[in-house]
Amino acid sequence: MAGDLFPLFLKLERRRCVVVGAGRVAEGKIAGLLRCGADVYVVAPRATRRVRGWARRGRLRWQRERFQARHLRRAFLVVVATSSPAVQEQVYRQARRAGILCNSVDDPGRCDFYYPAVVRRGALQIAISTAGLSPALAQRLRRQLQRQFGPEYAEWLVQLGEKRRRLLGESPSGERRRRLLHRLASSRALSAFSRRRQTPSK
Repeated sequence: MAGDLFPLFLKLERRRCVVVGAGRVAEGKIAGLLRCGADVYVVAPRATRRVRGWARRGRLRWQRERFQARHLRRAFLVVVATSSPAVQEQVYRQARRAGILCNSVDDPGRCDFYYPAVVRRGALQIAISTAGLSPALAQRLRRQLQRQFGPEYAEWLVQLGEKRRRLLGESPSGERRRRLLHRLASSRALSAFSRRRQTPSK
């Protein structure tokens, strides 16, 4: 029986992330990696206009050729976004041999990790995974959570971070500090924040 998936959020800044393929599907994967500050390295004979634009602006490096094992040198992870099962298998085997994390889009059998459905509200990220069993369910749950966690959470979280830094600087006792931090993050505190946010300034 396969083990459970291990949930985590990766820091990809300045880490080499290879994307094999540069079509419409690959665009979304590349955009996510760029948003995280990754060193993105794209391998594909052809690319969409958007990917070509990123390459021209120096936001990524584009190798206009078919995949070869050497493209995985110094890679931290690789995403395979092609419609070719042969290429998917080749990249997956090379990545496994080199100890590199691999995601093959729409091919759970050749994945070391899955892309979750994500709700983003500033620094707040809520990720949903069905272990590749039902991406449609993950997307439905994402829509539900988007309604539950509105855009006000982004601004509130910034405020929470500032208050937390001040509180840690004051160094109250451990238990008292814990109670204060939980009170700041309570639903009552969020309601008070939302009321202040909606009240027009005079």
